Amino acid sequence: MVDDFSLRQQTERKEEALSPYAARSKSSRGRVRWEEPCPIRTCFQRDRDRIIYCKAFRRLKHKTQVFIAPLGDHYVTRLTHTLEVSQIARTISRALNLNEDLAEAIALGHDLGHTPFGHVGEEILNELCPEGFRHNEQSLRVVDYLENEGQGLNLTWEVRDGILNHSKGEIDILGEGWADNIGTMEGHVCKMADVVAYINHDLDDAIRAGFITGDDLPRSSVAILGVTNSQRINTLVRDIVSCSWGVSGRDKVKGPVIGMSPAVLQASNELRQFLFDRVYYPSFQGEDVDRARKTMRLLYSYFVEHEDELPPEFCLLNDSKERRVADYIAGMTDQYALRRAEEISR
Repeated sequence: MVDDFSLRQQTERKEEALSPYAARSKSSRGRVRWEEPCPIRTCFQRDRDRIIYCKAFRRLKHKTQVFIAPLGDHYVTRLTHTLEVSQIARTISRALNLNEDLAEAIALGHDLGHTPFGHVGEEILNELCPEGFRHNEQSLRVVDYLENEGQGLNLTWEVRDGILNHSKGEIDILGEGWADNIGTMEGHVCKMADVVAYINHDLDDAIRAGFITGDDLPRSSVAILGVTNSQRINTLVRDIVSCSWGVSGRDKVKGPVIGMSPAVLQASNELRQFLFDRVYYPSFQGEDVDRARKTMRLLYSYFVEHEDELPPEFCLLNDSKERRVADYIAGMTDQYALRRAEEISR
């Protein structure tokens, strides 16, 4: 009969063969609250499972990625985006001899704090909440405090660090400040994987929605990255692996940096800027967007005045009333937010 404890230890021993720049579960900085280790899973595998089984992860399937209330079945949701980021991060991490389990856990948890209605919802909560609102900080708040009836998921430092520092804002890919504060190479990989995922699937959705056509894409970017979604992802992943080979520990000449070649980097930033100019900014207009803004403002003002109607788990936190209201609204799906707004308006 197999000794259960030997299973986790076998995996930890296998991790000793990873790159010297990889995070090892046995050397994790640990959790805020100590726990008895799992007899079978490493701490990073355990974190991955906790994220997958949490309520916030399930709700991602009904949260907007870019386009609010799309009519088609094939538009990307926050959940499918998360799964794509996870797949890309795992591929890059495996190729670079990094800790695939850690990269997967970070990727699966990175967007748990996103609001209903995508970045429109984030914009409104940031405007209304006195403390401001940023989805990456909210993702950390979800796993630290809001899940598990206010107990949080008690994740490891490495996963929490990757979740907090994945966000890019409007900084160019690998631009000034891009790599600030990220504590692990796996966190760097997830930040890059996030970009690879969204600059490709958001293009497909924009074409599907009629915002642009394939002929509108910057020709110089397409010539380097590829015409189709699969071609572009393949080009980007291969280029990242090639230019980051020093991270694998197999090349003592190149330093441990997650990067891109100059030509691919320029093409990626050009394509990303095209998305901002032709898709993201224009998508902030329209009837559905106006309705989303009104919904968010109505929900916020109502629950600030009727704090007693917040679910009990949001009253356990020693935070301001406005913070608790933002927590509640941020966790809503698009459908639930619209439904609650309709109930309030009756």
